[in-house]
Amino acid sequence: MKLTTLITAALFCLQLPLHADFKLQSVTAKDIKDAVQTAPSPASVSSAKGSKDWTIMVFMNGKNNVEPFALNDMNRFETVGSGEKVNIVVELGRSKGLENDTTADGDWAGVRRYLVVKDADKDHIASPVLMDLGNPDMGDYKEAVSFVKWAKANYPAKRYMLIIWDHGWGWIDPKKPGENLLGAGSPRSFDRLAAAYPSAVKPLDDSSGQKGPAKSISHDFVSGNYIKTTELGRIFEEAGHVDLYASMACFMQMAEVAYEIKNGVDVIVGSEEVIQLPSFNFEDFFTLMLAHPEASAAQAGTNLVDTFKEMYSRPEYSDMLEKTKYGTQLSAIRADKLQVFAQKAGNWARLAMQVNDTAAYRKAKTEVVRFEIGDETTDPDKQISFYGDLANFVKLVGDNLDAAKPGAAELKDAGADLNEYISGELVVKTAALGRDRTGKDYSVTRGISIDIPGKPGNLIEYYPTYDKLAFEKASGWSKFMAYLEKIE
Repeated sequence: MKLTTLITAALFCLQLPLHADFKLQSVTAKDIKDAVQTAPSPASVSSAKGSKDWTIMVFMNGKNNVEPFALNDMNRFETVGSGEKVNIVVELGRSKGLENDTTADGDWAGVRRYLVVKDADKDHIASPVLMDLGNPDMGDYKEAVSFVKWAKANYPAKRYMLIIWDHGWGWIDPKKPGENLLGAGSPRSFDRLAAAYPSAVKPLDDSSGQKGPAKSISHDFVSGNYIKTTELGRIFEEAGHVDLYASMACFMQMAEVAYEIKNGVDVIVGSEEVIQLPSFNFEDFFTLMLAHPEASAAQAGTNLVDTFKEMYSRPEYSDMLEKTKYGTQLSAIRADKLQVFAQKAGNWARLAMQVNDTAAYRKAKTEVVRFEIGDETTDPDKQISFYGDLANFVKLVGDNLDAAKPGAAELKDAGADLNEYISGELVVKTAALGRDRTGKDYSVTRGISIDIPGKPGNLIEYYPTYDKLAFEKASGWSKFMAYLEKIE
Protein backbone atom coordinates (compact mmCIF):
# COMPACT_ATOMS: atom_id res chain seq x y z
CA MET A 1 0.00 0.00 0.00
CA LYS A 2 2.13 2.84 -1.26
CA LEU A 3 1.89 5.69 -3.84
CA THR A 4 3.28 7.26 -7.02
CA THR A 5 3.93 10.85 -8.06
CA LEU A 6 1.19 13.04 -9.57
CA ILE A 7 0.94 16.71 -10.41
CA THR A 8 -1.71 18.51 -8.38
CA ALA A 9 -2.87 21.90 -7.09
CA ALA A 10 -4.80 23.21 -3.85
CA LEU A 11 -8.50 24.32 -2.89
CA PHE A 12 -11.24 26.95 -2.32
CA CYS A 13 -14.92 27.84 -1.44
CA LEU A 14 -17.95 30.21 -1.74
CA GLN A 15 -21.45 31.24 -0.65
CA LEU A 16 -25.00 32.54 -1.36
CA PRO A 17 -27.63 34.34 0.76
CA LEU A 18 -29.08 32.98 3.98
CA HIS A 19 -32.54 33.65 5.35
CA ALA A 20 -34.27 32.98 8.67
CA ASP A 21 -35.92 29.91 7.11
CA PHE A 22 -32.56 28.92 5.67
CA LYS A 23 -32.28 25.97 3.33
CA LEU A 24 -29.21 25.26 1.27
CA GLN A 25 -29.76 26.21 -2.35
CA SER A 26 -28.09 24.69 -5.37
CA VAL A 27 -26.51 27.04 -7.88
CA THR A 28 -27.66 26.89 -11.49
CA ALA A 29 -26.21 28.42 -14.64
CA LYS A 30 -28.97 31.05 -14.44
CA ASP A 31 -27.91 31.96 -10.88
CA ILE A 32 -24.38 32.54 -12.13
CA LYS A 33 -25.58 34.66 -15.05
CA ASP A 34 -27.79 36.72 -12.76
CA ALA A 35 -24.90 37.22 -10.32
CA VAL A 36 -22.69 38.52 -13.12
CA GLN A 37 -25.31 41.11 -13.98
CA THR A 38 -26.05 42.22 -10.42
CA ALA A 39 -22.72 41.96 -8.60
CA PRO A 40 -21.48 45.31 -7.25
CA SER A 41 -18.44 46.97 -8.75
CA PRO A 42 -15.16 45.90 -7.09
CA ALA A 43 -13.98 48.17 -4.30
CA SER A 44 -10.92 50.30 -4.75
CA VAL A 45 -7.73 49.49 -2.87
CA SER A 46 -8.24 52.48 -0.60
CA SER A 47 -11.69 51.29 0.51
CA ALA A 48 -10.83 47.60 0.73
CA LYS A 49 -9.98 47.63 4.44
CA GLY A 50 -12.54 47.79 7.20
CA SER A 51 -14.93 45.15 8.46
CA LYS A 52 -16.64 43.27 5.64
CA ASP A 53 -18.75 40.16 5.31
CA TRP A 54 -15.97 37.87 4.11
CA THR A 55 -12.22 37.88 3.83
CA ILE A 56 -10.96 35.15 1.51
CA MET A 57 -7.33 34.23 2.16
CA VAL A 58 -5.46 32.27 -0.53
CA PHE A 59 -2.13 30.72 0.49
CA MET A 60 -0.83 30.08 -3.02
CA ASN A 61 2.43 28.17 -3.05
CA GLY A 62 3.92 28.26 -6.54
CA LYS A 63 7.49 27.68 -5.34
CA ASN A 64 7.58 24.40 -7.23
CA ASN A 65 6.67 22.90 -10.60
CA VAL A 66 3.16 24.39 -10.75
CA GLU A 67 4.35 28.02 -10.83
CA PRO A 68 2.71 28.83 -14.21
CA PHE A 69 -0.66 27.67 -12.96
CA ALA A 70 -0.37 29.73 -9.79
CA LEU A 71 0.21 32.85 -11.89
CA ASN A 72 -2.65 31.90 -14.19
CA ASP A 73 -5.07 31.42 -11.31
CA MET A 74 -4.02 34.72 -9.76
CA ASN A 75 -4.96 36.40 -13.02
CA ARG A 76 -8.26 34.52 -12.98
CA PHE A 77 -8.93 35.98 -9.52
CA GLU A 78 -8.42 39.44 -10.99
CA THR A 79 -11.19 38.97 -13.55
CA VAL A 80 -13.54 39.61 -10.61
CA GLY A 81 -11.45 41.17 -7.82
CA SER A 82 -12.36 42.17 -4.28
CA GLY A 83 -15.71 43.84 -3.67
CA GLU A 84 -17.48 46.26 -1.38
CA LYS A 85 -18.19 43.52 1.15
CA VAL A 86 -15.62 40.87 0.22
CA ASN A 87 -11.81 41.00 0.53
CA ILE A 88 -9.64 38.63 -1.47
CA VAL A 89 -6.04 38.54 -0.26
CA VAL A 90 -3.30 36.29 -1.54
CA GLU A 91 0.14 35.18 -0.43
CA LEU A 92 1.81 34.11 -3.66
CA GLY A 93 5.18 32.39 -3.89
CA ARG A 94 7.27 31.57 -6.95
CA SER A 95 10.89 30.69 -7.69
CA LYS A 96 13.54 30.52 -10.38
CA GLY A 97 15.32 27.56 -11.89
CA LEU A 98 12.88 24.84 -10.87
CA GLU A 99 11.08 22.52 -13.24
CA ASN A 100 8.46 24.28 -15.36
CA ASP A 101 9.84 27.70 -14.42
CA THR A 102 8.28 30.61 -16.30
CA THR A 103 9.56 34.11 -16.97
CA ALA A 104 6.03 35.52 -16.98
CA ASP A 105 5.04 38.64 -15.04
CA GLY A 106 8.53 39.97 -14.53
CA ASP A 107 10.16 36.66 -13.56
CA TRP A 108 10.43 37.69 -9.91
CA ALA A 109 11.16 35.15 -7.20
CA GLY A 110 10.11 35.00 -3.56
CA VAL A 111 6.84 35.56 -1.71
CA ARG A 112 4.46 38.52 -1.97
CA ARG A 113 1.12 39.47 -0.44
CA TYR A 114 -1.63 41.05 -2.52
CA LEU A 115 -5.06 42.53 -2.29
CA VAL A 116 -6.81 41.25 -5.41
CA VAL A 117 -8.35 43.96 -7.58
CA LYS A 118 -10.29 43.70 -10.81
CA ASP A 119 -8.18 43.74 -13.97
CA ALA A 120 -8.89 42.70 -17.56
CA ASP A 121 -5.30 41.74 -18.46
CA LYS A 122 -5.09 37.96 -18.04
CA ASP A 123 -1.34 37.87 -18.67
CA HIS A 124 -0.11 40.26 -15.98
CA ILE A 125 -0.89 40.69 -12.30
CA ALA A 126 -2.21 44.19 -11.63
CA SER A 127 -3.11 43.83 -7.94
CA PRO A 128 -1.00 45.94 -5.60
CA VAL A 129 1.88 44.25 -3.78
CA LEU A 130 1.15 44.94 -0.13
CA MET A 131 4.24 43.16 1.21
CA ASP A 132 7.37 41.66 -0.31
CA LEU A 133 8.41 39.03 2.23
CA GLY A 134 11.66 37.94 0.65
CA ASN A 135 11.82 34.17 0.43
CA PRO A 136 10.16 32.55 3.49
CA ASP A 137 9.46 28.81 3.59
CA MET A 138 5.91 28.21 2.37
CA GLY A 139 6.30 24.57 3.34
CA ASP A 140 6.33 25.66 7.00
CA TYR A 141 2.89 25.77 8.61
CA LYS A 142 4.03 28.80 10.61
CA GLU A 143 4.18 30.82 7.38
CA ALA A 144 0.51 29.99 6.78
CA VAL A 145 -0.20 31.06 10.36
CA SER A 146 1.58 34.36 9.73
CA PHE A 147 -0.47 34.99 6.60
CA VAL A 148 -3.81 34.27 8.28
CA LYS A 149 -2.99 36.46 11.27
CA TRP A 150 -1.90 39.29 8.98
CA ALA A 151 -5.05 39.00 6.86
CA LYS A 152 -7.36 39.00 9.88
CA ALA A 153 -5.62 42.03 11.39
CA ASN A 154 -5.57 44.08 8.20
CA TYR A 155 -8.78 42.89 6.53
CA PRO A 156 -11.24 42.10 9.33
CA ALA A 157 -14.53 40.49 8.38
CA LYS A 158 -17.54 38.71 9.82
CA ARG A 159 -16.41 35.45 8.24
CA TYR A 160 -13.11 34.06 6.98
CA MET A 161 -12.15 31.52 4.37
CA LEU A 162 -8.69 29.99 3.92
CA ILE A 163 -7.58 28.26 0.75
CA ILE A 164 -4.32 26.35 0.55
CA TRP A 165 -3.33 26.10 -3.12
CA ASP A 166 -0.66 23.61 -4.21
CA HIS A 167 0.17 19.90 -4.44
CA GLY A 168 -1.71 17.56 -2.12
CA TRP A 169 -1.24 13.95 -1.04
CA GLY A 170 -4.07 13.20 1.35
CA TRP A 171 -3.02 11.89 4.76
CA ILE A 172 0.47 10.69 3.86
CA ASP A 173 3.75 12.52 4.46
CA PRO A 174 5.97 11.14 1.67
CA LYS A 175 9.72 11.11 1.89
CA LYS A 176 11.33 14.34 0.79
CA PRO A 177 12.75 14.40 -2.76
CA GLY A 178 16.29 13.62 -1.69
CA GLU A 179 15.07 10.66 0.31
CA ASN A 180 12.80 9.19 -2.35
CA LEU A 181 13.96 5.62 -2.89
CA LEU A 182 12.20 5.08 -6.20
CA GLY A 183 14.48 6.93 -8.60
CA ALA A 184 12.64 7.42 -11.87
CA GLY A 185 8.98 8.23 -11.80
CA SER A 186 6.25 7.29 -14.24
CA PRO A 187 3.48 9.03 -16.20
CA ARG A 188 0.91 10.91 -14.16
CA SER A 189 -2.35 12.75 -14.63
CA PHE A 190 -0.43 15.82 -15.78
CA ASP A 191 1.19 13.83 -18.57
CA ARG A 192 -2.20 12.55 -19.71
CA LEU A 193 -3.49 16.12 -19.76
CA ALA A 194 -0.46 17.20 -21.78
CA ALA A 195 -1.07 14.42 -24.28
CA ALA A 196 -4.69 15.45 -24.72
CA TYR A 197 -3.94 19.18 -24.93
CA PRO A 198 -0.30 19.56 -26.07
CA SER A 199 -0.66 23.21 -27.02
CA ALA A 200 -1.85 24.18 -23.54
CA VAL A 201 0.39 22.16 -21.23
CA LYS A 202 4.13 21.70 -20.92
CA PRO A 203 5.07 18.27 -19.50
CA LEU A 204 6.89 18.33 -16.19
CA ASP A 205 10.02 16.23 -16.29
CA ASP A 206 13.70 16.53 -15.53
CA SER A 207 16.86 14.92 -16.78
CA SER A 208 16.97 12.38 -13.97
CA GLY A 209 13.55 10.97 -14.84
CA GLN A 210 12.08 11.90 -11.45
CA LYS A 211 8.61 13.28 -12.16
CA GLY A 212 7.47 15.70 -9.50
CA PRO A 213 8.55 15.27 -5.88
CA ALA A 214 5.56 14.19 -3.79
CA LYS A 215 4.65 15.72 -0.45
CA SER A 216 1.62 16.25 1.78
CA ILE A 217 0.39 19.83 1.11
CA SER A 218 2.01 23.20 0.31
CA HIS A 219 5.29 21.96 -1.12
CA ASP A 220 8.13 24.43 -1.19
CA PHE A 221 10.69 22.91 -3.57
CA VAL A 222 13.21 25.60 -2.67
CA SER A 223 13.32 24.59 1.00
CA GLY A 224 12.37 20.94 0.38
CA ASN A 225 9.73 21.34 3.09
CA TYR A 226 5.95 20.85 3.23
CA ILE A 227 3.06 21.14 5.67
CA LYS A 228 2.52 17.76 7.26
CA THR A 229 -0.97 16.42 7.85
CA THR A 230 -0.54 16.59 11.61
CA GLU A 231 0.51 20.25 11.27
CA LEU A 232 -2.66 21.37 9.49
CA GLY A 233 -4.59 21.69 12.72
CA ARG A 234 -1.88 23.89 14.21
CA ILE A 235 -2.63 26.57 11.63
CA PHE A 236 -6.05 27.15 13.20
CA GLU A 237 -4.85 26.59 16.76
CA GLU A 238 -2.36 29.44 16.33
CA ALA A 239 -4.11 31.71 13.81
CA GLY A 240 -7.66 31.21 15.02
CA HIS A 241 -10.90 29.83 13.65
CA VAL A 242 -12.00 30.17 10.02
CA ASP A 243 -15.51 29.55 8.78
CA LEU A 244 -14.54 27.81 5.58
CA TYR A 245 -11.39 25.93 4.65
CA ALA A 246 -10.62 24.59 1.20
CA SER A 247 -7.72 22.57 -0.17
CA MET A 248 -7.03 23.39 -3.80
CA ALA A 249 -4.96 20.23 -3.78
CA CYS A 250 -5.43 16.61 -4.74
CA PHE A 251 -6.79 13.87 -2.44
CA MET A 252 -7.38 16.10 0.58
CA GLN A 253 -11.07 15.30 1.24
CA MET A 254 -10.17 12.32 3.41
CA ALA A 255 -11.44 11.30 6.83
CA GLU A 256 -7.85 11.30 8.04
CA VAL A 257 -7.18 14.87 6.86
CA ALA A 258 -10.52 16.44 7.79
CA TYR A 259 -10.32 15.14 11.36
CA GLU A 260 -7.05 17.00 11.93
CA ILE A 261 -8.71 20.38 11.37
CA LYS A 262 -12.25 19.76 12.64
CA ASN A 263 -11.84 21.99 15.70
CA GLY A 264 -10.65 25.02 13.74
CA VAL A 265 -13.19 25.29 10.92
CA ASP A 266 -16.91 24.97 10.24
CA VAL A 267 -16.99 23.65 6.67
CA ILE A 268 -14.28 21.83 4.73
CA VAL A 269 -14.18 21.68 0.92
CA GLY A 270 -11.91 19.34 -0.96
CA SER A 271 -11.54 16.61 -3.52
CA GLU A 272 -11.24 12.87 -3.00
CA GLU A 273 -9.51 12.69 -6.39
CA VAL A 274 -6.88 14.53 -8.39
CA ILE A 275 -7.68 18.18 -9.03
CA GLN A 276 -7.68 18.62 -12.79
CA LEU A 277 -6.76 21.75 -14.64
CA PRO A 278 -8.30 24.32 -14.70
CA SER A 279 -8.72 23.71 -10.94
CA PHE A 280 -11.90 25.45 -9.73
CA ASN A 281 -14.46 27.74 -11.25
CA PHE A 282 -12.89 30.78 -9.60
CA GLU A 283 -14.52 33.31 -11.88
CA ASP A 284 -18.09 32.28 -11.08
CA PHE A 285 -17.31 31.63 -7.45
CA PHE A 286 -15.96 35.12 -6.84
CA THR A 287 -18.83 36.62 -8.80
CA LEU A 288 -21.30 34.86 -6.52
CA MET A 289 -19.36 36.00 -3.50
CA LEU A 290 -19.64 39.64 -4.52
CA ALA A 291 -23.32 39.28 -5.36
CA HIS A 292 -24.23 37.38 -2.17
CA PRO A 293 -21.71 38.22 0.55
CA GLU A 294 -24.15 37.35 3.36
CA ALA A 295 -23.91 33.61 2.68
CA SER A 296 -23.05 31.14 5.42
CA ALA A 297 -20.08 28.78 5.25
CA ALA A 298 -22.40 25.88 4.39
CA GLN A 299 -24.03 27.78 1.55
CA ALA A 300 -20.62 28.90 0.37
CA GLY A 301 -19.39 25.33 0.28
CA THR A 302 -22.51 24.30 -1.65
CA ASN A 303 -21.89 27.02 -4.20
CA LEU A 304 -18.27 26.05 -4.68
CA VAL A 305 -19.26 22.47 -5.38
CA ASP A 306 -22.06 23.53 -7.73
CA THR A 307 -19.90 25.92 -9.74
CA PHE A 308 -17.19 23.26 -9.95
CA LYS A 309 -19.71 20.80 -11.36
CA GLU A 310 -21.09 23.37 -13.81
CA MET A 311 -17.61 24.11 -15.16
CA TYR A 312 -16.58 20.49 -15.64
CA SER A 313 -19.95 19.75 -17.26
CA ARG A 314 -19.12 22.09 -20.13
CA PRO A 315 -18.33 20.22 -23.36
CA GLU A 316 -14.66 21.21 -23.47
CA TYR A 317 -14.01 19.95 -19.95
CA SER A 318 -16.14 16.84 -20.30
CA ASP A 319 -14.02 16.09 -23.34
CA MET A 320 -10.86 16.69 -21.30
CA LEU A 321 -11.97 14.23 -18.61
CA GLU A 322 -12.76 11.63 -21.25
CA LYS A 323 -9.44 12.06 -23.05
CA THR A 324 -7.39 11.99 -19.84
CA LYS A 325 -9.43 9.03 -18.53
CA TYR A 326 -10.30 10.74 -15.28
CA GLY A 327 -13.33 11.29 -13.15
CA THR A 328 -13.51 14.40 -10.99
CA GLN A 329 -15.07 15.04 -7.60
CA LEU A 330 -15.54 17.84 -5.06
CA SER A 331 -17.45 17.97 -1.79
CA ALA A 332 -18.19 20.15 1.21
CA ILE A 333 -18.48 18.59 4.67
CA ARG A 334 -19.46 19.77 8.16
CA ALA A 335 -16.57 19.69 10.61
CA ASP A 336 -18.80 19.34 13.68
CA LYS A 337 -20.14 16.01 12.35
CA LEU A 338 -16.73 14.36 12.13
CA GLN A 339 -16.54 13.06 15.70
CA VAL A 340 -19.73 11.01 15.39
CA PHE A 341 -18.66 9.97 11.90
CA ALA A 342 -15.39 8.56 13.26
CA GLN A 343 -17.26 6.63 15.94
CA LYS A 344 -19.63 5.11 13.40
CA ALA A 345 -16.81 4.25 10.99
CA GLY A 346 -14.79 2.63 13.78
CA ASN A 347 -17.81 0.64 15.00
CA TRP A 348 -18.56 -0.60 11.48
CA ALA A 349 -14.93 -1.68 10.99
CA ARG A 350 -14.92 -3.62 14.28
CA LEU A 351 -18.12 -5.43 13.32
CA ALA A 352 -16.69 -6.21 9.88
CA MET A 353 -13.65 -7.90 11.41
CA GLN A 354 -15.90 -9.94 13.72
CA VAL A 355 -18.13 -11.13 10.86
CA ASN A 356 -15.02 -11.98 8.82
CA ASP A 357 -16.79 -12.35 5.46
CA THR A 358 -13.58 -12.25 3.45
CA ALA A 359 -15.35 -13.04 0.16
CA ALA A 360 -17.52 -9.92 0.50
CA TYR A 361 -14.56 -7.77 1.51
CA ARG A 362 -12.45 -9.07 -1.37
CA LYS A 363 -15.17 -8.15 -3.86
CA ALA A 364 -15.58 -4.71 -2.28
CA LYS A 365 -11.82 -4.13 -2.42
CA THR A 366 -11.87 -4.91 -6.14
CA GLU A 367 -14.96 -2.90 -7.09
CA VAL A 368 -14.66 0.21 -4.89
CA VAL A 369 -13.87 3.50 -6.63
CA ARG A 370 -10.20 4.14 -5.93
CA PHE A 371 -8.50 7.43 -6.67
CA GLU A 372 -5.60 7.94 -9.05
CA ILE A 373 -2.48 7.84 -6.93
CA GLY A 374 -0.85 5.52 -9.44
CA ASP A 375 -0.94 5.31 -13.23
CA GLU A 376 -1.25 2.85 -16.10
CA THR A 377 2.36 1.73 -15.68
CA THR A 378 2.71 1.38 -11.90
CA ASP A 379 -0.89 0.35 -11.14
CA PRO A 380 -2.40 -0.91 -14.42
CA ASP A 381 -5.60 -2.29 -12.86
CA LYS A 382 -5.87 0.59 -10.37
CA GLN A 383 -5.93 -1.88 -7.49
CA ILE A 384 -2.78 -0.88 -5.59
CA SER A 385 -4.13 2.63 -5.02
CA PHE A 386 -5.27 2.83 -1.41
CA TYR A 387 -7.48 5.92 -1.31
CA GLY A 388 -11.11 4.95 -1.87
CA ASP A 389 -14.63 6.29 -1.36
CA LEU A 390 -15.79 5.06 2.05
CA ALA A 391 -19.54 5.01 1.41
CA ASN A 392 -19.07 3.12 -1.84
CA PHE A 393 -16.92 0.52 -0.08
CA VAL A 394 -19.38 0.11 2.80
CA LYS A 395 -22.29 -0.34 0.38
CA LEU A 396 -20.38 -2.94 -1.64
CA VAL A 397 -19.66 -4.89 1.54
CA GLY A 398 -23.33 -4.77 2.54
CA ASP A 399 -24.51 -5.84 -0.91
CA ASN A 400 -22.23 -8.89 -0.91
CA LEU A 401 -22.48 -10.13 2.68
CA ASP A 402 -23.31 -13.77 3.34
CA ALA A 403 -26.53 -13.38 5.33
CA ALA A 404 -25.93 -16.72 7.06
CA LYS A 405 -22.79 -15.51 8.80
CA PRO A 406 -23.24 -14.59 12.48
CA GLY A 407 -23.42 -10.82 12.86
CA ALA A 408 -24.02 -10.15 9.15
CA ALA A 409 -27.37 -8.46 9.70
CA GLU A 410 -25.93 -6.20 12.39
CA LEU A 411 -23.01 -5.28 10.12
CA LYS A 412 -25.34 -4.48 7.23
CA ASP A 413 -27.46 -2.26 9.48
CA ALA A 414 -24.34 -0.51 10.80
CA GLY A 415 -23.19 0.10 7.24
CA ALA A 416 -26.54 1.56 6.24
CA ASP A 417 -26.48 3.78 9.32
CA LEU A 418 -22.95 4.98 8.55
CA ASN A 419 -23.80 5.78 4.94
CA GLU A 420 -27.00 7.55 5.94
CA TYR A 421 -24.98 9.68 8.33
CA ILE A 422 -22.42 10.48 5.61
CA SER A 423 -25.07 11.60 3.13
CA GLY A 424 -27.52 13.15 5.55
CA GLU A 425 -25.31 14.81 8.18
CA LEU A 426 -21.62 14.92 7.29
CA VAL A 427 -21.70 15.94 3.64
CA VAL A 428 -23.20 19.32 2.80
CA LYS A 429 -22.90 18.81 -0.97
CA THR A 430 -20.98 16.55 -3.29
CA ALA A 431 -20.52 16.46 -7.05
CA ALA A 432 -18.82 13.89 -9.24
CA LEU A 433 -18.42 13.59 -12.98
CA GLY A 434 -16.96 11.09 -15.41
CA ARG A 435 -15.36 7.68 -15.21
CA ASP A 436 -11.83 6.58 -14.42
CA ARG A 437 -9.53 4.67 -16.75
CA THR A 438 -10.98 1.34 -15.54
CA GLY A 439 -14.53 2.41 -16.39
CA LYS A 440 -15.76 3.03 -12.83
CA ASP A 441 -18.47 5.67 -12.64
CA TYR A 442 -17.76 8.44 -10.13
CA SER A 443 -21.46 9.05 -9.53
CA VAL A 444 -21.32 6.35 -6.83
CA THR A 445 -18.92 8.41 -4.69
CA ARG A 446 -20.40 10.20 -1.67
CA GLY A 447 -17.84 12.86 -0.72
CA ILE A 448 -15.39 11.41 1.82
CA SER A 449 -12.49 9.05 1.18
CA ILE A 450 -10.40 6.92 3.50
CA ASP A 451 -7.41 4.58 3.42
CA ILE A 452 -8.67 1.26 1.99
CA PRO A 453 -5.67 -1.00 1.34
CA GLY A 454 -5.60 -2.55 -2.11
CA LYS A 455 -3.25 -5.08 -3.63
CA PRO A 456 0.34 -5.17 -2.37
CA GLY A 457 2.58 -2.62 -4.03
CA ASN A 458 5.37 -0.16 -3.29
CA LEU A 459 4.80 2.95 -5.38
CA ILE A 460 6.42 5.55 -3.14
CA GLU A 461 8.12 5.72 0.22
CA TYR A 462 6.45 7.70 2.99
CA TYR A 463 6.68 8.10 6.72
CA PRO A 464 4.71 5.67 8.95
CA THR A 465 2.66 8.35 10.67
CA TYR A 466 -0.87 6.88 10.57
CA ASP A 467 -0.85 6.15 14.30
CA LYS A 468 -0.25 9.86 14.97
CA LEU A 469 -3.43 10.94 13.17
CA ALA A 470 -6.35 12.17 15.25
CA PHE A 471 -8.79 10.12 13.15
CA GLU A 472 -6.92 6.93 13.95
CA LYS A 473 -7.04 7.70 17.66
CA ALA A 474 -10.79 8.30 17.44
CA SER A 475 -11.70 5.34 15.22
CA GLY A 476 -8.99 2.68 15.42
CA TRP A 477 -9.23 2.39 11.62
CA SER A 478 -5.64 1.11 11.26
CA LYS A 479 -6.66 -2.26 12.72
CA PHE A 480 -9.13 -2.67 9.87
CA MET A 481 -6.48 -1.55 7.38
CA ALA A 482 -4.13 -4.29 8.65
CA TYR A 483 -6.99 -6.79 8.44
CA LEU A 484 -7.82 -5.83 4.83
CA GLU A 485 -4.18 -6.07 3.77
CA LYS A 486 -4.30 -9.82 4.46
CA ILE A 487 -7.26 -10.32 2.11
CA GLU A 488 -6.01 -10.81 -1.44
